[in-house]
Amino acid sequence: MPNKASARKALRQAAKRTAWNRAKKDAFKNAIKKVLTATSPEEAKKLISTAQKALDKAAKTGVIKKKTAGRKLSRLMKKINSKK
Repeated sequence: MPNKASARKALRQAAKRTAWNRAKKDAFKNAIKKVLTATSPEEAKKLISTAQKALDKAAKTGVIKKKTAGRKLSRLMKKINSKK
């Protein structure tokens, strides 16, 4: 455990940020899984917007990099469009 007040505060901040980042990461991972497990292509196309939103939010807040979000979305779209 930290001894100084500033170190204790830093520990609290790190825990809060970790939880926030974990939630953002889980959100986009779950959104991607929902799209991939969609029963019909029409349903997948409806869910793709939520996945895109979650990826963009994660990239905006620095959970993942901007190009990583773009790559994940691109690969997801490629999979969805090939299911036709």
